[in-house]
This record gives sequence, structure tokens and C-alpha cells, in this order.
Amino acid sequence: MEEQALPAQNSITSGVIWKTLLSFFFPILLGTFFQQLYNTADAVIVGRFVGKEALAAVGGATSTLINLLVGLFVGISSGAAVVISQLYGARDSDGTQRAVHTTMAFALAGGFALMIIGWIISPMALVAMNTPADVLPHSITYIRIYFLGIIANFIYNMGSGILRAVGDSRRPLYFLMACCLVNIVLDILLVVYIPLGVLGVALGTFFSQIISAVLVILSLTRTTQIYHLKPRQIAFDPTMLGRIVVIGLPAGLQSVMYSISNIIIQSSINTFGVDAAAAWTAYGKIDGFFWMIMGAFGVAITTFSGQNFGAGRYDRIHKSVWVCMGMSAGTAIFLSVALFFGGGVIYRLFTPDAAVVEQGMVILRLLVPTYITYIAIEILSGAMRGTGDSIIPMMITCVGICVLRVAWIMVAVPQWRDIRCVCLSYPITWSTTSICFLVYYFQGGWLRRRIAAQRQQLAGGGGEQAGQGAE
Repeated sequence: MEEQALPAQNSITSGVIWKTLLSFFFPILLGTFFQQLYNTADAVIVGRFVGKEALAAVGGATSTLINLLVGLFVGISSGAAVVISQLYGARDSDGTQRAVHTTMAFALAGGFALMIIGWIISPMALVAMNTPADVLPHSITYIRIYFLGIIANFIYNMGSGILRAVGDSRRPLYFLMACCLVNIVLDILLVVYIPLGVLGVALGTFFSQIISAVLVILSLTRTTQIYHLKPRQIAFDPTMLGRIVVIGLPAGLQSVMYSISNIIIQSSINTFGVDAAAAWTAYGKIDGFFWMIMGAFGVAITTFSGQNFGAGRYDRIHKSVWVCMGMSAGTAIFLSVALFFGGGVIYRLFTPDAAVVEQGMVILRLLVPTYITYIAIEILSGAMRGTGDSIIPMMITCVGICVLRVAWIMVAVPQWRDIRCVCLSYPITWSTTSICFLVYYFQGGWLRRRIAAQRQQLAGGGGEQAGQGAE
């Protein structure tokens, strides 16, 4: 039997918290920056060289629909990252191996299923979302090619999740940089020099996804650590799959609810015409820089919380939450100021159309000052998810953001037919949900329940693990 190296003591469970968080956070941030650049390049190139209809097609309705269909599977995969981080933190070699191979089996099966579903239902869904007639053909072309590459996309995301779960945030960054460069080069070649329009952008995305999947598979198969991937052993382990689904399914359902509410918002935006749809698409790319940073903080705190929970270092979970909250608050304030005053320059990178830029600035100047109202949701839910507490955070998010947002669109927007009314649904729901998360976090019962469940599981398996500083 091949011997695999156990993890040495790592800085996540023993180092200085703020230094460790930042050292883990920055590679994730750079990775999400390149992911955002990857997506933004598509929008900039088609917006400048094809037209505003193409710009609306590669974002807007297609992005919202992709997020809906992909979100459930990606949410469940987040459960895999939590399970692997806990097992790795506890130095459980056998459990880590079973979790890794189950995760990759899920990537293959889920990717294949979604490829078929996405190809079939996308055209009907885009029509149902009130996609403007002059945008619809471009949208169908882009989204169908995207779903042809979804298996590679899942392999990359699942494999990167495994690497981040064990504390390696650098290699996913390098892989993403490589496929981002390939995507940009192919976009320029297939849109500017070979005028394939939206088809060229879609093909660039397709081939870059394949490259990222190959790189992450090579990384996992060549390591000697306990998360080593053996292709012949890729299969579902029922017990491990159950653990992954219990933690990940609530996150997946939460993502679906988010996407449904965003589809309703997108449908409302589409009724204002092509200019509004294009402006919303461009804003989504600009706004993505905030979300990429918050997402990086979220991944960092989830991994940090998961490994410390697995190692029994409960005191470090609380300390890391407040360090992460402070850093994310400072970042949110800085971005709000920068985008509020510099957003117009960025908008003109996407399109020279004055009407689109004007609509976009209305959206941007209303929303960016409210970023600070969101940060508690990302950090607190990430910390709780790292310990395995995912059901109640999912319920808080679904009711506080998704249900309330839909209610606003259904009740308020018909009374005030203005794009600003649609936008107000975001800060209202962020503020409400953040208050609920703060109340739930401070009452403390969530961590006591998770510690009790962990000790019961260890006792049942004949293991023992000491906890430090609980509550």
C-alpha cells in the first residue's frame, strides 16, 4: 500500500491569526481577481467590438441562469471543502482520502447531469426571463457553449476546493492565472481578428475551462500528501457523501434561492429595455470586484474555522471571526469610496454608449455606499459553515435576503416603476439579514451544538479530541 504523508502542524491551527488569515486570503483574492478578470474580459471585448446586445448577452440573463443551475452543485461541493478541512485538521488520513475521491466523483456526475439539463432548458428559460428579442440569439449561443464545458468547470472548482481546504491557496491561483490568460488571448483572436462575435467568446471560455481542469487534476494526482487523488479510486463513499450533503445541501439550496431572486430581479431589469439590461450587466462586472473580495474572506474564514474546529481549537474560531470582520469592513469602505467616485471611468471601458453609462451610474451610486451592510452575512455564515452548522444560516439567508427581496420586487416595484426601486432591494435585504446573523452568532448555541455533535461522533468512532476555550 502506498504511504502518504500526514500533514505537519500548520499555521491555520497554531499561527498568529491575522497573519495566517492574510497569507491565506491574498492568494484567494488574487485568484478571484483573475476569475473576475476572466469574466470581465468577455464583457469588455464583446461590448467594444460587437455591441451592447452582445454585452447584455454574455452577462445579465445568461449569468443569472448559469448561477441558478450551477449553484446547487457548487453549494453541495462547499460541504466537501468543509468536511475535508475538518478531516485534514484532525490529521485523519483515511477519512481525507475517502472525502477527496467522493468529491471528484460528485464533480463528474454533477457536471454531466448539468451539461444535459443546461443545454435543453436554457433557451426556454431565457425567453421566460423576458430577455430582449435582439439579445436572445446571442444569449442562447453563449450559454449552450458554456454548458458544454461545465464538467471541466466542476473539476476545476472541486479540485481547487480540495486544495484550499488543506490550506493550499496558491496553486488554484496559478491555475486560474493561466486559464485567464488563455481566455483573454482566445477572446481577442476569436472576436477581434476572427469575427465570431459571441460564439468566439463562448469558445474561449470553453477551452480555458478545459485547461484549468487538466492543471488541477495533475496537481492532485502528483502530490504525496494525504489528499492525493487516484483516478481509479474515484467513487462515491456513502458515509462520506452523506456528511458532504448534510453540510453542503443547505448552501446549495441557499444559492438556488439567491439565483431565483436574482432571476426575478433580472426579469424586472429587462422590462426597462436593452440600455438598462446592458447597464446592469456592466454594473455586475464592476460590482464583482467587491464580491470577489468578500468571497475570498468567506473562503478564508470557512477553511480557518473548519481546520480549527477539527483540531479542537474553538477559541481561535471566535478570534478569527472578529479579525476577519474588521478586515472586510475596512475593505468594503475603501471600495465604496473608490467605485463611487471612479465608477464612470470603469463603465466606459465596457461601452461608449452614453445612455448605457448614464443608467449604470444611477445603479452604481445607489448601491456601492451600502456594501458595509453585507459583510456580517459573509463572515459569520462562513465561520458557522466551517464547523458544519449550515441549516439555520441557510434559513436566515433565504428568508432575510431571498424571500424579502422577491416580496420587494412584487410589491414595491409596481408602485414605483424605476430602476432605483429595483436596486433598493439589495441594501434593505442585506441589512435585515446581517442583523439576524449577529443575533444568532452572539447567542452562542450554534457552536455548543456543533462541539457536542463532534464529541459524540468521535466517541462513537473510538477517537478522542480535546477542545480548548469553547465559548
